[in-house]
Amino acid sequence: MAFHTILFLFVAGALGGALNAVAGGGSFIVFPALLFSGVAPIAANATNTVALWVGTTASSRAYRKHLDISRRVMIPLTVTSLIGGIAGAYLLLHTPAQTFLRVLPWLMLGATLLFIFGSRLSRGSKSGVAHDTSTSALTVAVVFELIVAVYGGYFGGGVGILNLAMLAAIGMTDIHAMNALKVVLGGIINGVAVVTFVLAGAVAWKQGIVVIVGALLGGYFGAHYAQKLPPAWIRAFVIAVGTGMTLYFFWKAYH
Repeated sequence: MAFHTILFLFVAGALGGALNAVAGGGSFIVFPALLFSGVAPIAANATNTVALWVGTTASSRAYRKHLDISRRVMIPLTVTSLIGGIAGAYLLLHTPAQTFLRVLPWLMLGATLLFIFGSRLSRGSKSGVAHDTSTSALTVAVVFELIVAVYGGYFGGGVGILNLAMLAAIGMTDIHAMNALKVVLGGIINGVAVVTFVLAGAVAWKQGIVVIVGALLGGYFGAHYAQKLPPAWIRAFVIAVGTGMTLYFFWKAYH
């Protein structure tokens, strides 16, 4: 790879890792960067998943103290995330590249809209962590999480906001606890997708290693320092990139 390509991918990985640590939306940066560097669409999606999973893992320790979730809630959601993540990754690997290119702009549009309008889902008080969630609410949450996990294994953009919606539906109101569980479930979904992609040989490692290094640094430092930036600036940047990429992929798929 040329030096400017390495630098471009490294910066994209660092920025994506930092965004995921602070506000989410890292896929809007890393996935297009991989495409623009010449990686095929499905390989770019697989490589994006691997890189950002590593970056998110690097920043997840900040939420550990907030993970006070009952086993009655945690176990079903964990198992469902595992199953759905594998199913979504398998679906991606068996989707023709041309079909994926036509589906991609709709996925980007949905993820961008989720990012724009999903912030209201994170509003809540500091009480209640759904230890007393009813059986019916938990059943609905498990079904919803299965859908989220399949989507996350297949593409993943906006999956964190989808998980926040599910957690709000089962009665969680502590945003810190919600973010902690969101990170865990997202890590499981992307983690099993990563294993599936690696075993299938779908990852573009030459470009992926550069992005992973960037995402690690971005995820680690983003969790500590990027929170000093005004959240509105970060959200506006992610929305602008997501909107621009959505329009670009619609043009590319249907032009």
